[in-house]
Amino acid sequence: MGYERFSPKQRRVLSWWMPGHRDSGCEAIVCDGAVRSGKTLAMGLSFFLWGMTCFDGVRFGVCGKTIASLRRNVLSEILPRLEGLGATWKERRTENMVTVSFRGHRNQFYIFGGRDESSASLIQGITFAGILLDEVALMPQSFVEQACARCSIAGSRLWFNCNPAGPSHWFYKTWILEAEQRKCLRLHFTMEDNPSLTEAIRERYRRLYTGVFYRRFILGQWAQAEGRVYDFFEPEMVAPVPEGPFEQWYVSCDYGTVNPTSMGLWGKRGGIWYRVKEFYFNSRAQMRQMTDEEYAGALKNLAGERQISAVIVDPSAASFIEVLRRRGWRVRKAENDVLSGIRLTSDALKEGRVVICEGCNDCIRELDEYVWDLSSGARDRVKKEHDHAMDDMRYFVATVLNETKRGFTACAVERRR
Repeated sequence: MGYERFSPKQRRVLSWWMPGHRDSGCEAIVCDGAVRSGKTLAMGLSFFLWGMTCFDGVRFGVCGKTIASLRRNVLSEILPRLEGLGATWKERRTENMVTVSFRGHRNQFYIFGGRDESSASLIQGITFAGILLDEVALMPQSFVEQACARCSIAGSRLWFNCNPAGPSHWFYKTWILEAEQRKCLRLHFTMEDNPSLTEAIRERYRRLYTGVFYRRFILGQWAQAEGRVYDFFEPEMVAPVPEGPFEQWYVSCDYGTVNPTSMGLWGKRGGIWYRVKEFYFNSRAQMRQMTDEEYAGALKNLAGERQISAVIVDPSAASFIEVLRRRGWRVRKAENDVLSGIRLTSDALKEGRVVICEGCNDCIRELDEYVWDLSSGARDRVKKEHDHAMDDMRYFVATVLNETKRGFTACAVERRR
């Protein structure tokens, strides 16, 4: 495998733990900042080299939001590079453990996912010489604190890596603002710290994001969400329905009884998904409620004679899902991570991979009225108003478009014996 040159900031990450280094007195390191800034590669490589140089016969922890994302983003990048330096490794997937041998030392690296509060129990009772937490801002505080508490071997250190969230996030308050008191080296990365990126690629990323996502992912700021969620969307982006046949069809649905129900009909043509028609029913405004059977009839009218690949439905709408399945529809429960879905939808709209067509008036209206909830305190939230077409659009993008996109980017770690 070829080796790219490292930037000064990456070299500092790679060497901060070495005896005599100006940062060697630190007990932890935080690398935060922009996407594609080279922090994950430098952090992961440095963590493994530190562990294999300074310890023998001990255990380490390697944590991500999920084990799958950790294998894809960290292990598939780092382990082949270690092999190029002369290391050997063997992974036991059933145990979520990698054994690495390097220059006469042999250590075990245990893999954990920190998705939610219950994950803290997975890491209890084990002792580590150090722990790497990738995407730490996406993990619950209880999991991170439990992981840190596992590091009790003399000389142990803590390694944190993340993109920014909001300024009220617990990790920002605890580790970024208090880095000096915690004897923590904090290094802030931008895309300029990644020498493997060309200026054209950097400019592409700058065009990709807007609003709070631009400030966080491009500028690397711990920025507060504010104003319109899709603040880049303008009426000029609405297009007429293309003429001619479509390649594929989906329906997305945000189901409500007291709250409005919104459905969108999506057609694919020339690699672009168009929202060509919609159904929107507000029971409060109409002064009556519709039954599940009536909503199923409305969906049939929306689909017409088109061959629908699947209906993407709010996973909490159990009764409606059952009615649709009995009527013969193929139903898929929607991916429902709100912030991730908003970011994916924002990207798709800006890139033109998703287009809203004329006649989808409720979706167009909500795109202008959908705003961040600035009273929500530490967590990024959107106001639960004017969000029903926004939810059904987010379900479609996160479930259908993101699935296709993941298929081109996922990497598998080859097993070594």
